[in-house]
Amino acid sequence: MQWFGKIFSVLVLGLSLSGQLLAKDVLVESQSAFKSALKKVVPGDAIVLKNGVWSDFEIGFFAEGTAQQPITLRAETPGKVIISGRSNLRLAGNYLIVEGLVFKNGYTPTEEVIAFKRNDSHLANNSRVTQVVIENFNNPDRDSSDYWVALYGKHNRFDHSYLAGKRNLGVTMAVRLDSADSQQNHHQIDHNYFGHRPILGSNGGETLRVGTSTYSLTDSHTVIENNYFDRCDGEVEVISIKSGKNVIRNNVFFEARGTLTLRHGNGNLVEGNVFFGNGAAHTGGIRVINRDQIVRNNYLEGLTGTRFGSGFAVMNGTVNAPINRYGQVVNAQIENNTFINVDNIQLGAGSDAERNAPPVNSRMQKNLVFNDTAADVFKIFDDMSGIAFAENVLHNADSASLKQGFGSKKITMKRNAAGLLMPQGDAYKNIGAAASLQPIKKSAVGPQWYEKKADRVEFDSGKVIAVDAGVEDSLFSAIAAAETGDQLVLAPGRYKIAKLLEINKVLSIRAKKSGTVVILPGRTTLFEIQNGGSLKLSNLTIDGSESPDSAGNILIRTLKSGMYVSYRLLVENTKVENLNINHSHHFLNAGSRSLAEEIRIQNSEINKITGDLLKLDKEIDDLGNYNAETLIVDKSRFTNIEGALLSMYRGGTDESTFGPHLLFTQNHVEKVGQGSRNKLQASLYLHGVQYTRIGNNQFVGTAGIVIEHTVGDPDTEINANRFSKVPALKVSELHTKGDSTVKYVGNREE
Repeated sequence: MQWFGKIFSVLVLGLSLSGQLLAKDVLVESQSAFKSALKKVVPGDAIVLKNGVWSDFEIGFFAEGTAQQPITLRAETPGKVIISGRSNLRLAGNYLIVEGLVFKNGYTPTEEVIAFKRNDSHLANNSRVTQVVIENFNNPDRDSSDYWVALYGKHNRFDHSYLAGKRNLGVTMAVRLDSADSQQNHHQIDHNYFGHRPILGSNGGETLRVGTSTYSLTDSHTVIENNYFDRCDGEVEVISIKSGKNVIRNNVFFEARGTLTLRHGNGNLVEGNVFFGNGAAHTGGIRVINRDQIVRNNYLEGLTGTRFGSGFAVMNGTVNAPINRYGQVVNAQIENNTFINVDNIQLGAGSDAERNAPPVNSRMQKNLVFNDTAADVFKIFDDMSGIAFAENVLHNADSASLKQGFGSKKITMKRNAAGLLMPQGDAYKNIGAAASLQPIKKSAVGPQWYEKKADRVEFDSGKVIAVDAGVEDSLFSAIAAAETGDQLVLAPGRYKIAKLLEINKVLSIRAKKSGTVVILPGRTTLFEIQNGGSLKLSNLTIDGSESPDSAGNILIRTLKSGMYVSYRLLVENTKVENLNINHSHHFLNAGSRSLAEEIRIQNSEINKITGDLLKLDKEIDDLGNYNAETLIVDKSRFTNIEGALLSMYRGGTDESTFGPHLLFTQNHVEKVGQGSRNKLQASLYLHGVQYTRIGNNQFVGTAGIVIEHTVGDPDTEINANRFSKVPALKVSELHTKGDSTVKYVGNREE
């Protein structure tokens, strides 16, 4: 019967080969053709989308392939198929592959751009999405939440893709554990480029989340490896792990504002990751919470973050905490990590009346801590006897906070070929991260055919456009014709502006020679900053004496609501005067949900305003939102302003953001805030501002400073100011009990 077995094997092989020969590529040119092709595909087939722009295309890729013969949906040429408008992709079935698509110039009409499911009962398994791009694919309603990628089902892979520029609410990528069919899923997320995620200014800006608090005691077994997180700044958690038994290894975090956070779930492994902060503000590392977490062989350098955004933090928790709160750290293993110029290593972080359980049954050993200064980087907030410290090495410094388990050594460091600083000498061979650690390069992730572009256009990076004062509407026409990054250089003269100047690109407007250009607004609003717009004003005089005789005029405003692209406003060496034709004439009025990445006023003079200078106070729903991340006012003079110089508001109890930040230095403030319509009765009103420096200013005959601290750990210093005929500082601690935390030193009151 051997002959029968041989014949049977030949027949099986023949059938297999014939199946492969029958497999075909089907090129489709329309949505209807795609749907028709989908009805006919068999294992081994590929549906090929013709190159071009596919608008308003909700792709439903539902099919059944096999392990040997998957069914593929791909671009005719990788990167040449653009999915735009209101579009998305759902895939469901087994052994499916999606490859080479680009999503841009639109947004999803549903909850996800790419979803590994059709509905709750029809999921994708054993499927792969590879070499796709999602760039700036944002819902114009900033508060409308969506995911760019949502993984459901089991044994799926998302790899070699490019995700950058998410600006609306919602996690960039989420692993969902909503049902048993998506738990213990063994997904793989690898070799992706997670590009810049701009500051969201509220909770809900994570780049990657695995699970939710509801399912946090469920294991996911997701592997996240060899990805590159480039300036993922959405909120305090870059990666939020909310499930168990995940592996996060060999990823690079480059200047990311926030941390890899083991927020919920137990038994996760974090190893071989590299964090390059380069001294950028709020750059963080790893935050440890819950049980049985292993953190080993990670390299962290140049991280400046503090508190929940520290370079390294082991949190306090609560015994038997509710599922959505902070579980106590139990049996954590923290070993062979290298910390170089990390400003803060916090143990017992978040200790308060609720989070009153410090770590127990844990160990921290063979870690290397190297700082260029002798500063004690350890901050201890509770009893740390529950952590066994052993064989840790500090460079040339004793920890005033921790003695046992730390040895002070003078260490020589040398940067190796992989770009990592390593201790020299055999004595340190088993201390800190391994010399063999190789951070993945940016060039090795994402689709090789798609350029990793800078996400931000800098001021003055484009061409110079001359503007003539003698031509009617010359400035209006120049703005309309300019491209983003251009400089508009105004010839000497008086520019009467009869139209609203809409700023929807990055523009600089400056006088060719300081003191020779006067801009005369003739509308109720001079500039409106729109999505995509940023504005720099230099060497100008803006005179409001020809403004309409209307209450509530505004020199600069954002869209009144609905901005989803953050903006920058720079005013330098500029004089603004006579915004006083009628009452309540404001300099800047920010709209609801607008977010200024930076506002900077320097070396300028502003005089005679009947309204407020800076109204950054629209987010009064107390959800943690705010209107400006960073405000810098320096070396400027403000006189005769009836309203407040500044009204800045961040309400609510959310702790997932870092801002707002205020630096108010070397200014002269006189006769400000004393108008009858200034209901705040303050020159500076700060509610919930997280970082404040008011220093070396002179206040004369103005309303006082009012500060209201809310949640977080607000850091406020008022120093070396001169106050003459100014009411006393008013400080309220609205969340933390006890004395004020404001540092008020070196001020002179006359």
